[in-house]
Amino acid sequence: MVYKSLIPRILFILSLMLVTISVQAEVSASSGKTLFKNNCASCHNKNMKDDLTGPALGGVQERWEGREELLYSWIRNSQAVIASGDEYAVNLYNKWNKALMNPFTNLTDDEVGSLLLYINNMYSAGCAEPPCEDAVPGGPAIAAEQTNNTPLYLTLMVILGILAVVLARIVSNLNHMVQTKEGNAPAQRATLVDMLTSKGMIAFVLFALVIFGGYTTVNNAINLNRMQGYAPDQPIKFSHATHAGLQQIDCQYCHDGARRSKHSVIPAANTCMNCHKAIKKGSQYGTAEITKIYASVGYDPATDKMIENYEDMDIDAIKKVYTDWIESNYRKDNSIEEGTALPKDGVEEVAAQWDGIVSSLTTDVKDHVSGPIPWVRIHNLPDHVYFNHAQHVTVGKQECQTCHGPVEEMELLYQYSPLSMGWCINCHRQTEVQFSGNEYYESYEMYHNQIKDGKREKVTVEEIGGLECQKCHY
Repeated sequence: MVYKSLIPRILFILSLMLVTISVQAEVSASSGKTLFKNNCASCHNKNMKDDLTGPALGGVQERWEGREELLYSWIRNSQAVIASGDEYAVNLYNKWNKALMNPFTNLTDDEVGSLLLYINNMYSAGCAEPPCEDAVPGGPAIAAEQTNNTPLYLTLMVILGILAVVLARIVSNLNHMVQTKEGNAPAQRATLVDMLTSKGMIAFVLFALVIFGGYTTVNNAINLNRMQGYAPDQPIKFSHATHAGLQQIDCQYCHDGARRSKHSVIPAANTCMNCHKAIKKGSQYGTAEITKIYASVGYDPATDKMIENYEDMDIDAIKKVYTDWIESNYRKDNSIEEGTALPKDGVEEVAAQWDGIVSSLTTDVKDHVSGPIPWVRIHNLPDHVYFNHAQHVTVGKQECQTCHGPVEEMELLYQYSPLSMGWCINCHRQTEVQFSGNEYYESYEMYHNQIKDGKREKVTVEEIGGLECQKCHY
């Protein structure tokens, strides 16, 4: 009886044990964050305080207090809980116009716990794993137990490695005993080097490398071009919180293409000038950012006139126009009379603002500050994806926040949603088409008749072809 074949089998079993241990789920906010992003972010607001497509999730455990088991069941399969006749579940379903929540029957108890921990942390402290720097000022810091299990995994790997070596030596000794008993001379024991360089070991290592390489490749491919959270610095520090939030300017006033074309369009500087011919100083940055708009179009804020032959002016002449403007405002703000020398701080401030204009507006192809403002694009779908803003905004009656998140709260705009294929498909499955009074859907007579006869209560985007490949990939 020969035991050599046992070595690769033992190693394979030990590796499975290690993988099983390493993938064991644990209750942690970091795991909950990933689960929320992959499963919930398309319908629920990340701040857990404001409604989105679905209700705000903050305080969900308090609302289900005493019925934690039912809450877990609701998260896994809300329709099953509704079908059971639970009063709270039915009322919640009706309150949200009977919008279907995707089932997540594969979630374990630890994964649901991680999701709830992340929701609670974001709601109570404003961050995933408190205490952290981006926590809401004055918000309570939850003493959540976040355990780093990396040392444990490393220890287990070492123990399993030692165990593998011990078992391999046992197998070697058994083989030696069998050979001696059978009279096979010379009966030599395999050394550790022989075992590590055996065909079985090499095959096992190659197998492990293939599995690890495939796993890494697939994960990286899935995340390719996923830019959720991308927030590049812009040439002008434009605050959506000020414009869309504080001033309540409608999104489509600036992005007027969203209601009538495929693209929402980046507003041209003349759109900015509609307001900033009158508003010449910002509440946060003074003249520093608004003057960049004036320089891009050749507007002299001191005279309230466009500068003639602006594009033909040399840079020194342009500099004088705008540094004089910046300096005059600095004097007013600091009560410094005309004709007196500026203090050192004033000279530095004027120079810094002019340097900001040059660095923000001058591109590699021209040595001039005039021309379109070089905004940095944030949301960018692959070339093979077709998306039409008008179809969603005008026909579908969707709010901008559905995809772009609470822009009215963003000082620096960032990509709020993953914009992945799965995210879009889930939205099409859940979003109810607004049939009533919408001329674009008059051709769907069957659905209109079914709604009229009480045979159905709603129609989703999926049911009017929202999952057809050709709708998005043409």
